[in-house]
Amino acid sequence: MLTVGVCEDDPAIRRVLQRSLEYAEHRAVVAHTGAEALRIFPAATLDVIVMDIGLPDADGRDVVHALKTAGQFAPVLFLTALGAVHDRLSGFAAGAEDYVAKPFDVKEVLARIDVLGRRGLQPRSAGLNLGFELNPMTHALETPTESVSLTPTEFRVLAAIAQRPGEVVRRRAVIAAGWPDGAYVAPNTVDSFLSRLRSKLETVGAPVVIETVRGVGFRMR
Repeated sequence: MLTVGVCEDDPAIRRVLQRSLEYAEHRAVVAHTGAEALRIFPAATLDVIVMDIGLPDADGRDVVHALKTAGQFAPVLFLTALGAVHDRLSGFAAGAEDYVAKPFDVKEVLARIDVLGRRGLQPRSAGLNLGFELNPMTHALETPTESVSLTPTEFRVLAAIAQRPGEVVRRRAVIAAGWPDGAYVAPNTVDSFLSRLRSKLETVGAPVVIETVRGVGFRMR
């Protein structure tokens, strides 16, 4: 039996997914919005997350970024009406393992969930207290006492680095997360974004820094 987090705002689709999972002897943990997923999923022991991209309060890709930053690393399957190549690529850049466009066959979705559940979790770095949270509804960097706004690109760049604390995140992975449409990004553009993010982390008093690993990428420590 798998425990599957389902975040879907359409009540009919949500109901079909929940009933199908339960019929397959899995357990569904259901959220209606991005805010609810962020409240429920980090504390749950999930084997797989099924995430809608077009949520009413946030982009599901940003919700996944925030969940991974918060330490929830269950494999992610995106369900979305957005099926173009660049939409799929942006989903993978956000950390998804699989992607199914609507309308979908529920049997296929269940089969993909089973595959992701068997794959299990990849080992991740642990022990670093980030001291902040990412809010995908407001695109804000938040601590218990401070908050600062981020642009969507800043949000995704920071999330790409923060969700792998202590590890070196290669520059190309940061670019793929921040600019998922595949635009050409000059090296000094990335460095400019990192400079602004360092300043904002300092503004909210986060107890971490982003260091540049020359010729490779970036690391949060």
